[in-house]
Amino acid sequence: MSTQFTIPTRDEVNALNQQMFDGLQKGLGFVPNLYATFALSNTALADYLALQNRKSSLRAKEREVINLVVSQVNSCEYCLSAHTVIGKMNGFTDEQILEIRTGEVSFDAKLNALAAFTKDVTLNRGKTDGVSTDQLLAAGYTNENLIDILVVIGDKIISNFLFGVTNIPIDFPLAAPLKVTV
Repeated sequence: MSTQFTIPTRDEVNALNQQMFDGLQKGLGFVPNLYATFALSNTALADYLALQNRKSSLRAKEREVINLVVSQVNSCEYCLSAHTVIGKMNGFTDEQILEIRTGEVSFDAKLNALAAFTKDVTLNRGKTDGVSTDQLLAAGYTNENLIDILVVIGDKIISNFLFGVTNIPIDFPLAAPLKVTV
């Protein structure tokens, strides 16, 4: 990659983004490089945080399954690293996180349907044959859940693409590599 992206500091961003940085610093103890990179735009960080923090019919664990699967399919090392940390905070073990990333979840049938659907949608760019959708709904997810799942997939694709284009430094412990390809 020839273009170098510099992570902006608080002093280098507009007043709205400075407020966002302050909130992240207070809530997380630091401003992750990915979020700071969104602040290269005057409005993208606030927009992205609003998308991430929107009300949802999904539980935190379900959102993490989606985040991990999409990030694995898109080979986003930054998001895999961040969501490995967040996945552990939500009660997943290291072994479960690695399994989730494959798109198969042997320890929970409902999460397995979610992971399979997420992998199918991401790999096929939304053009699935309907089997994974039927399995998702048969596992107990609703049409509302399905829409919320798609929103989380879109959210994660945005951040995966941002990292892919900028290749900014990863400021989380690196996620373990998968021994199996997705």
